[in-house]
Amino acid sequence: MSIPTPPPVDWSALPVPEDDGAAAHLVGMRLPDVALVSTAGGRVLLSGLAGVAVIYVYPMTAEPGVALPEGWDGIPGAKGCTPQSCAFRDHFADLREAGADAVFGISTQAPQAQAEAASRLHLPFPLLSDADLALAEALRLPTFEGMGRTLHKRVTLIARDGTIETVLYPVFPPDRNAADVLARLRGS
Repeated sequence: MSIPTPPPVDWSALPVPEDDGAAAHLVGMRLPDVALVSTAGGRVLLSGLAGVAVIYVYPMTAEPGVALPEGWDGIPGAKGCTPQSCAFRDHFADLREAGADAVFGISTQAPQAQAEAASRLHLPFPLLSDADLALAEALRLPTFEGMGRTLHKRVTLIARDGTIETVLYPVFPPDRNAADVLARLRGS
């Protein structure tokens, strides 16, 4: 079995997202009573998460055979969902060793698209679907309009026993996000 590696991305050629303050309110918030469809089957009730949970929120993963929208690379912070997920996959054991009890990736994509991505990328953790924007609304997550729908801006949360302790926003470049989370968990 060959584990896919995303092609290298020249991050310097992409627009860098700026901190617009849209995630400043998240530290100290409780994860909401929102249950999201999981690629591991069933639903995950975010308010019921115990221990340390790493939750990376991203716009969307490219689907095989489906073109990204025109101008996608020009949207600050949009490109890079597959490299981000692959980095969390590659650092998964280290994240667990550093104290993460759970890792989740969340986008507004439908559960079927999430399941395809989780399988294709060989992710050792579930992806969750916020297709109805329940989490986005409950936490007032930063979003943008793309492909005629509302998509999440990239933000990563570290929660302990249901309370958000750390927020990484904006996340750029996305392939470094997992290493940044690992450094936070290790206290470095």
